[in-house]
Amino acid sequence: MEKFASPGKGNGLRLLKAVKPGQLLYRAAPFAYIVSKKRLGGVCECCLRSKERLPRCSQCKIARYCGAHCQKEAWLDHKRECKCIKDIDPNFPPDSVRLVGRIIFKVVTFYPSEVSKMRTQVVGGNIEDMKEGLRHLAKTLQLYLKVEIQDVSQLLPALDIFQIFAKVSVKRDV
Repeated sequence: MEKFASPGKGNGLRLLKAVKPGQLLYRAAPFAYIVSKKRLGGVCECCLRSKERLPRCSQCKIARYCGAHCQKEAWLDHKRECKCIKDIDPNFPPDSVRLVGRIIFKVVTFYPSEVSKMRTQVVGGNIEDMKEGLRHLAKTLQLYLKVEIQDVSQLLPALDIFQIFAKVSVKRDV
C-alpha cells in the first residue's frame, strides 16, 4: 500500500497487491474527535465504549470516562475544552463548535509554528452559500474558546475557520 496526494482532495491510499475480503488495510487515530451531544453520558470520552455508569469529569461535569486510565489518557484533549465548557455553563456549544475547538487546541499545542504559516485554501465547493451559518458558528466558537484563547482571529485567518467548519459539517453528514 502506498500513500499519494490527490490534488484538491487530500491524501489517498493505493493498494499495490490483492487483498482478502475483510482484511484490515489501514488504521490511524483521528486527529480530533468528540462525543456527540446526543451520546454524552453514555460513552467514554476516551475509548468510546458504551457503559451504563461512567464517572464524570469533576470539573465540567460533562465528560465521562470508563475510569482513571481513560480520564488520564484523554486529559490532553479535554483540559482546555473543560475550561471552555465550564465558562459558558449553562449553555452548551453545538458539536461542530466543540470539534473545531479541539482541532484548534491540538494545532496550537502540537503545531504552534504551523499556526503562523496557515493560509486560506479553497478546497472545492461554494463556501459563499454557507457563510452566514458559518459566521454564526464562528461567533459561537469565539464565545466558547474565550477562556482559553482570547482572540481566535490571531490563530487562523477567518476563512480557515470557515473551512474547518465546512469540512466538519460535511464529514459529520457522511
